[in-house]
Parts: sequence; C-alpha cells; structure tokens
Amino acid sequence: MRVALVHDYIKEYGGAERVLEELHTIYPEADIYTTVFLPEFLGPHRARFEGWKVKPSILQLIPLKGKMISFFRFIEPIVFRLMDLRKYDLVIVSKCGNFASINSFIKSPGATHICYCHTPPRYLYGYPVATRWDSNLVRRILFVLGKIPMHFMRKLDYLDGQKPDYFVANSSEVAGRIKRFYKREAVVIYPPIDIPKIDKLVPMKNRKYYLTGGRLSRNKAFDLAVAACTKLNLPLKVFGRGFGGYGVDDLKKIAGDTVEFLGEITQEEKWKLIMGAKAYISPSLQEDFGMLNLEVNAGGTPVIAYKSGGVLETVIDGVNGVFFDKPSVDSLVKAIKRFERSKFDPLRCREHAKKFSKDRFDREIRDFVAKVRKKK
Repeated sequence: MRVALVHDYIKEYGGAERVLEELHTIYPEADIYTTVFLPEFLGPHRARFEGWKVKPSILQLIPLKGKMISFFRFIEPIVFRLMDLRKYDLVIVSKCGNFASINSFIKSPGATHICYCHTPPRYLYGYPVATRWDSNLVRRILFVLGKIPMHFMRKLDYLDGQKPDYFVANSSEVAGRIKRFYKREAVVIYPPIDIPKIDKLVPMKNRKYYLTGGRLSRNKAFDLAVAACTKLNLPLKVFGRGFGGYGVDDLKKIAGDTVEFLGEITQEEKWKLIMGAKAYISPSLQEDFGMLNLEVNAGGTPVIAYKSGGVLETVIDGVNGVFFDKPSVDSLVKAIKRFERSKFDPLRCREHAKKFSKDRFDREIRDFVAKVRKKK
C-alpha cells in the first residue's frame, strides 16, 4: 500500500509534529508532503526528521520563507492544488489549523483520504491564536488585510472540509468543531503520549518548583503562570522559545526573581524538569487537546490547568491536577493555593497518562485504516 502523509509545514516541534512523527512510525515508507520544510528552525529536534522522504511545495524556493507563513495563507489554495498525490492508495492529512485548503490536493478516485484534524483554523472562527498581531507594523497591516478575505477563506475551509473521506479528531472538543463548521462527523482518536520508563517516581515532598512552557505563544497564556508565581513568590521554571512575535522578552518584563527562563530544551532535559516539578501550570486558552498535560502526568507530575477546551477530557480535578475557572492571575493564584493544600499521588498521575499511550494510538489508527479500507 502506497502511503502519503500531508502536513501544513515543518518548522517547529509541537503536538501536531509529534502526531506526524508517530504516523511516520506506523508508515515509515510514507512520503511527507508539506508547504515548506525548515529543519534549521527545529533546534534540538532536527534529528527526528532525518531520513524522512519530505516533499515540500514550490514555496520551498522562496527566500525568507520561514517568516512568510502567514502570507502563504493568501496563496495556499493554489499551492495545495498543485500537489499530485494520484499514485497513493492512502493519504492521511495532519490538519493543524494553519491552512484552509490542505485537503485540496489531486488524488486518485480509489484512494482513501483521511484527515486527522487537530483543529479547524482557529484564526477563522474566533479562537485565541498564537500570533501577536500588534508586535510590528507589518503584522498590523497583514491583520487588517486578512480581515477583508476572511469570509471567503471560511468558505474555502468549508469546501476543504468536504473533501476527506473520513475525519479523525484529536479530541471530542475538536470533533464538535468539525461538526459545527464542516457539518461532518469525526471519530475521536487521542494523540500519542510518550510514556518513558521510570525506575522510581520522585515523591511530591521532594519537588521544589513549578514548571510551565512549550511553544511560547499568546494563546498559551504563559504570562498568567509567570505573573501568578511572581505574585506568590514561588519558584517557576519556564522552557521554550517564542512564536508569532511573542515570547521570552515579553514574559521577562513581568517576571520576578523566582522565575527562571531555560530557553529551548531537549526531550531528555524536559523529562528531568517534569519529574522534579511540583506541578505543570497549563493556562492555555481553549486548548484543542493538550498533549503536554498528559506527558507531564506520565512523569508523575500533576497539572494546574485553565478549565476550557480539550483539557476537560484529560484533567480530572483532584486526581491528576486542579482547574482554575477564569483566565486571570487571581483565579490561577487561588488554584495554586488550593493545589498547595492538596495531596497528589505521582503513580496515580502516571497511570492516568498510560491510557493515552503511543501503543494505543498506533492500534487505533491501524484498526481505523483497516476498517475504512475494506469499504473501498
């Protein structure tokens, strides 16, 4: 069976790229189609993509393409329609919500077309987005110009949503968005969570700091974690790099002496941080799923999460974390104080995370593909 995987662009390593990586593990001979492939931006994660058969679009020829992702949205329908995938029997699209026409490639009538949807484009439907549009004049201009064709882009996205044979959603939250915006049903297959082998979990009494971080973007709202820990004079470690004109410098302006910024780190370094943390603070706004919350649980660490979006499917208050109800510093401060008075079992957190393992993801994807392929 000839397999192609389609991803919007490969420039960073986040939750969507982890799913793509696991799909590549299931189908190691698959060709990877994407708009641009920028391994120089991947930092310590670059080696993960070595040996892949990546086939970028004509946009790969454009100078400074790494800074033009937002602009590419204006020409994406042409770019994806130039992708000829007629030689493949199975095409799995990883739709991250960056482009509205990612399913618009040419395919064989007999091919099975599955869209694994992380979310419909957040910028089209009023969800908080990563980009800080007021960061400079160019972004402000693009923001204003972008509002003009937004109506037509939503129409394009709707038409794009009719092209897959099947939708798979990364959460019930996203399945609901697919139903609302595309009028399509979706099967939910949760993303794969890395469950490392750990000889001994660190007892909660030996954990001395809070942790937050990942892709430092506006919709992740890490400023709430920084401000809350500064207000409470609690030690907080922040990892990750900025995204969309927002990042470390913005956070440093509101950080006190107890906040430490670590920059981008390796997976190994991240696991050490996770297993030594009292809790991971997850203030993300309307999270699509929240893979990192479960990854943290796999290290025996509870989370303090904003009660919204896909997080409601992964965090059980009092079991593997606590919620705060409003995206405000005061609400988070109250949640941290409640967390400090509570008791959590690292083993219980880890057992919860195991329900979302890579083995479970691989099995469910293989079973789903086998089931729908029989219908062809």
